Amino acid sequence: MYTHRQQLFLDHVAQTSEFPLLLEIEKAEGIYMYSPEGKQYIDLISGIGVSNVGHRHPKVIAAIHAQLEKHMHLMVYGEFVQSSQVLLADALVKTLPEPLKSAYFTNSGAEAIEGAMKLAKRYTGRHEIVSCFNSYHGSTQGALSLSSAESFKQAYRPLLPGIDHIQYNTLSDLTKITHKTAAVIIETIQGEAGIRIAEDTYFKSLRQRCNETGTLLILDEIQTGFGRTGTFWGFEQYNVVPDIVVCAKGMGGGMPIGAFISSKEIMFALANNPILGHLTTFGGHPVSCAAALATLQVIEQDNLLESIAKKEQLFKQLLIHHKIRSIRSKGLMIAVEFESFEVLKPIIDKAIQNGVITDWFLHCDNSMRIAPPLTITEEQIEQACMIILDCIE
Repeated sequence: MYTHRQQLFLDHVAQTSEFPLLLEIEKAEGIYMYSPEGKQYIDLISGIGVSNVGHRHPKVIAAIHAQLEKHMHLMVYGEFVQSSQVLLADALVKTLPEPLKSAYFTNSGAEAIEGAMKLAKRYTGRHEIVSCFNSYHGSTQGALSLSSAESFKQAYRPLLPGIDHIQYNTLSDLTKITHKTAAVIIETIQGEAGIRIAEDTYFKSLRQRCNETGTLLILDEIQTGFGRTGTFWGFEQYNVVPDIVVCAKGMGGGMPIGAFISSKEIMFALANNPILGHLTTFGGHPVSCAAALATLQVIEQDNLLESIAKKEQLFKQLLIHHKIRSIRSKGLMIAVEFESFEVLKPIIDKAIQNGVITDWFLHCDNSMRIAPPLTITEEQIEQACMIILDCIE
């Protein structure tokens, strides 16, 4: 028997699967979500990598309220000088190395990917793009074209032509990058593939190959950015600088926002021939920008990155069970591998019943996704892991 709101959900909210969780959430705070009856859930996936500073962080809420007192939407992005936009852009580029000094704000990660693809084509004059097998960059048609998963793509063809795929972390495949390639779009750490991590030498060789062929290197930091891996940007750990970096998810502290960031030289290609080379009505929304700036400041001022490695190790130390085959991780971006989806799914379902929200990965359905808010405490990690282990039993 469904509640009234569950029935309204099923009747009038577009469904993307035949088996939605149908969890009713009335309130969220920190790492917790609450049902209308007050049942508490530990959120171990942060809304899929969004709530990096926790749900409703008080400094993010305060920034939103302060912006609401000033103004909301004013004009199509890129015309008016709006304080929250320019202050966010300034703070954002200060986290990045030269020459990444120009940010274009969008509404989401997929939209940022679309903009980065257009920018690469416009700047290089080329149209071919290389992405990785088992990557995920979004579900809009351009972002979907980058995917190798035919099961997700086949119903929506024709998609963009000129897309080639390489194996992640495989040096021999880099020869597929040629003087015809506009850009390589690659996740710094593969997320939906189940947390796949490349060798240091791979990104150095990739950067060198892009330099040799005049190809732009686009790093998708939609999941890895804003502290998820233990550094503000995932690529900081690989001693490589992209030509374009894409971010979203954890950027907004729960508000919808994304960005693609490049050099002023490359980004200016969108300003002429044609003029207004990329447009968005709501990208860089003042309230979202205010929330994103507060999120960035919380990560920096509260030193959230300092404890990430210790928390990562605690998860790995506690999650030991004969049914767990391996754990892959980089910071608080963790995949706990089981024998099969048939083994994993009942564990996920039981964990939800017992008050812990986890998930699996699009391209790795035998691995449990763990990506909690960076604010999670060691005591909360211990509590969550005890529940997971009980559910495995």
